Amino acid sequence: MKIRLANRIDEKGLELFDDSYDYCEEMENEDAILVRSASLHEYPLSDKLLAIARAGAGVNNIPIEKCSEKGIVVFNTPGANANAVKELTLCSLFLASRDIKSGIIWEDELDNADDFSKVIEKGKSAFIGPEVTGKKLGVIGLGAIGVLVANAAVKLGMEVYGYDPYISVNAAWSLSKWVKHVTDLNEIYKECDYISLHIPATKETKGMIDKEAIAMMKKDMRIINLARGELVNEDDLIQGLEEEKIARYVTDFGSYRLVHCKNTVCFPHLGASTPESEENCAVMAVKELIDYLENGNITNSVNLPSVSEPRSTSHRICIIHKNVPNMLAKLTAIIGNNAINIENLVNKARGDLAYTMIDTNSNVDEKALNEVENIIRVRVISD
Repeated sequence: MKIRLANRIDEKGLELFDDSYDYCEEMENEDAILVRSASLHEYPLSDKLLAIARAGAGVNNIPIEKCSEKGIVVFNTPGANANAVKELTLCSLFLASRDIKSGIIWEDELDNADDFSKVIEKGKSAFIGPEVTGKKLGVIGLGAIGVLVANAAVKLGMEVYGYDPYISVNAAWSLSKWVKHVTDLNEIYKECDYISLHIPATKETKGMIDKEAIAMMKKDMRIINLARGELVNEDDLIQGLEEEKIARYVTDFGSYRLVHCKNTVCFPHLGASTPESEENCAVMAVKELIDYLENGNITNSVNLPSVSEPRSTSHRICIIHKNVPNMLAKLTAIIGNNAINIENLVNKARGDLAYTMIDTNSNVDEKALNEVENIIRVRVISD
């Protein structure tokens, strides 16, 4: 199997590949791609390409729709970098509260050595800021990162409001009982002193922090955005900062305008930039690829359903097809007409796409399966 590395991938992940795999950054005619932040929107997706694994959570750099049309499974690694982002969010919380950035810059620029201590004592009041204990934090998005942030903020003595209409069962079980679960986003805008964003950028969420949302917020609101820059309407945000409705904006997705705007703290996309996070993401991404390439199993895909079954036969037929009626009947009829016994079958759907795995102990005619209407891709894995 040939694996193209679109970015540098941590060695702990690459060590999981055995001798049957070749990988490098210049790989051509690849079976799969490992990527972190490189954009693949203009990259030619060959008919041979089976999968793309993103060593991270966000997949904005991958053309999901094109991949789905070609039967290319796209994986991500949710939760692998959650602790790293949580820690930077806590750092952001304090940077949003106390004007540490301006204080450091001011002190670095002092050039009077004789009166240094006196100048410090006299000037430090310009950088005063509130404590976070007892304040209200609104966490928007209660996925792997949001839950960790909410729970940590509770331990800091904050009153935490959590909003997520799509919260998973696992996330709900992990959430502290002291987090107030709200169903109306406006309640967070109106009640909280701090807001931390932990949601993907979608058609519904892009630009959600706009002038209407800002108008509902308390004066001196502090906003933390380590999720996606597109969640904020930049023009409206800058206006809110200039009018001092927003006391501070801390983000991992700066722009030239934001970097030079007052009361902002911009990081150069450092959320997952820890050795531990990069290793976790690489290991998870490689494991997902290997399991799919060798066994057909799908875990943590953003465009196909999760399907995982242990191998027990010599042949596994993996079929990506449209989610339309009568597909299973057509597929099993072809296999039955070839006098092949189906030992195991699993089928799941996700939106317009479905995935079927069929285990047999006999070879199958891939051409006949490919000729079925609404089939996108057929792959047979044999021992």
